[in-house]
Amino acid sequence: MKTNKSKRRGGASRQSPGAAQGAELRDLPVAKNEEYLADIVGLGHDGEGVGRVNGFTLFVQGALPGEKVRVKVLKLKKQYGYAKLLGIVEASPDRVDAPCPIYSQCGGCQLQHLSYDAQLRWKRQLVVDNLERIGKLQVAGEGEGESTGIVVHPTLGMSEPWRYRNKAQVPIGYNPAGPGSEEGGLVAGFYAQGSHRIIDMDACLIQHEQNDDVVRVVKQAADSLGIRAYNEETGRGLLRHVVARYGFHTGEIMVVLVTNGESIPHRDELVGLIREAVPGVTSICQNINTRTTNVIFGDRTVVLWGRDVIYDTIGDIRFAISARSFYQVNPVQTEVLYRKALDFAALTGEETVIDAYCGIGTISLFLAQQARKVYGVEIVAEAIDDARANAQLNGMRNVQFETGPAEVVIPAWRQQGIAPDVIVVDPPRKGCDAALLETILAMQPERVVYVSCNPSTLARDLRVLEDGGYRTVEVQPVDMFPHTVHVESVALLVRNGTEG
Repeated sequence: MKTNKSKRRGGASRQSPGAAQGAELRDLPVAKNEEYLADIVGLGHDGEGVGRVNGFTLFVQGALPGEKVRVKVLKLKKQYGYAKLLGIVEASPDRVDAPCPIYSQCGGCQLQHLSYDAQLRWKRQLVVDNLERIGKLQVAGEGEGESTGIVVHPTLGMSEPWRYRNKAQVPIGYNPAGPGSEEGGLVAGFYAQGSHRIIDMDACLIQHEQNDDVVRVVKQAADSLGIRAYNEETGRGLLRHVVARYGFHTGEIMVVLVTNGESIPHRDELVGLIREAVPGVTSICQNINTRTTNVIFGDRTVVLWGRDVIYDTIGDIRFAISARSFYQVNPVQTEVLYRKALDFAALTGEETVIDAYCGIGTISLFLAQQARKVYGVEIVAEAIDDARANAQLNGMRNVQFETGPAEVVIPAWRQQGIAPDVIVVDPPRKGCDAALLETILAMQPERVVYVSCNPSTLARDLRVLEDGGYRTVEVQPVDMFPHTVHVESVALLVRNGTEG
């Protein structure tokens, strides 16, 4: 009894937080460094298997739903832990062999070991789960109509889900000479999972082959000329990244050398080697980034040879793409995504449309083909410059672009008497600014088309719009990034009292 009283009087408070946590972890049904059989019941949002051992949740990279696997516990918290996959006892029928030779090391893709049909099903379910759990929204069952809830369509995938990326941003490093015959030299690839260690590669199966060629040529040419790779630990060295951009429909190629300084040794020889080895190259640029940062680009870009832009098309719209322009990396699925947004907007040629977060005008120009007037707003001034140039490039005079925060510019438009029939939003992963959602509710357009790259913030924002007088009719997931955990969606909302 005395012991109990002393604890109540503060004896327990002298116990360190680490000791208290250790006591809690000792009560768990699993122990660190022990091996167990786990039943995998789902996939987490990062593509890891969600396992159960004695009722306890373990996240297991590489495991798939429906599998029974052997695991070793690596790390524990009160409610869950992380485990390493040791072996598969019962495999999922959806498991496939990942074709990429460095898949297990590289962090670029997460789902190559899952069949493509299963990836599409999982991405739809990811959207559904977020709508129900975060948005508290009712979703219709598959095959049911909108009278029973929001219709979430099957994910629109690709007939050929490989080699789809038109842009590569590849870090450059140096591999010192190893024992025996292993030679040192420049390496180019992607970071290993959870690290800044570069995995050297000659081919990435989700990159267009032309981008692979550019990275390989630059790596070999720079190595032969003695150009040193940047070392992020010391801040020394020159070549930080190689960025390759390829126009799927025009065949034009841009090469961007991101450097830690202005002067490139043997610059003319390097440019000559690239031009000789990369047929179709139309632009070679240098971007200067001397900051200690993980951000790839610096503020200044200079043209070493050729033009400062390449051109490509999405549908009937032509775009000029500079070194730092934001441009969707999967042009095939971008057209699918934008056409669905256009379908949801249901334009007849008489509507006024506002495109919030308009970027370089990609969606705005699609909408302008069928709207009376489109107003686009974007906080990044360079993007608005590109948007205006792209409108001029396509001879479109019914679009107007303005720089600034959407939640500031759009109310100003309202004061000028601009009353949109449709508002389209395509926000970053963090979703719409709360003030923008308030503005949408105040302007009361008949339709809102929400293009999302993050199902969780989509669900959160739909809840706000629903509470403000809108009804979510349908959501269309689109697979913009096959073999990764990312999914884009387009949602249609209509104002209560209007037809869906």
